[in-house]
Amino acid sequence: MLTMLIISLVACTPKTQDVAKVDIAAVVDLPTSLDKVVKTDEEWRNQLTEQEYYVIRDKGTERPNTGALLKNDKAGVYTCKACALPLFSSATKYDSGTGWPSYYEPINKEYIEEDTDYNLGYARTEVLCARCDGHLGHVFKDGPKPTGLRYCINSVSLAFEQADQAEDQP
Repeated sequence: MLTMLIISLVACTPKTQDVAKVDIAAVVDLPTSLDKVVKTDEEWRNQLTEQEYYVIRDKGTERPNTGALLKNDKAGVYTCKACALPLFSSATKYDSGTGWPSYYEPINKEYIEEDTDYNLGYARTEVLCARCDGHLGHVFKDGPKPTGLRYCINSVSLAFEQADQAEDQP
């Protein structure tokens, strides 16, 4: 009985990435202000692919287990695909088993905005880029320590800036 309990606890523990802490400022420029990026619908359509537009501007969702960044285990910084705001460090990425990239905290809480989403008939906390209001995904209170949060983010909403190998060493 005890063996089964231990196996179930280990199996349900999220797997965090095995990457060193990333020097974020060495990978991307951190903004000194969060001036809103405002574009017309036509400008967004010209900048983004059809899938990116659907997710980021129309608040869609990519199918689970299809995102290009889901299995990315390189050290670096995940930025907003629409405006390049640095959002998540690879050091906070983990495998939640949901089919979308998951992080337990953003680089800076001011870079993320939250809204209540009732699209599925119940309240969920939507996550938006604070600079361009682009839809990123949702945050749930079932993540790992230290925050207990799971930022479940669409790959198509993100770009990845890889750290130099010399930068991601302890």
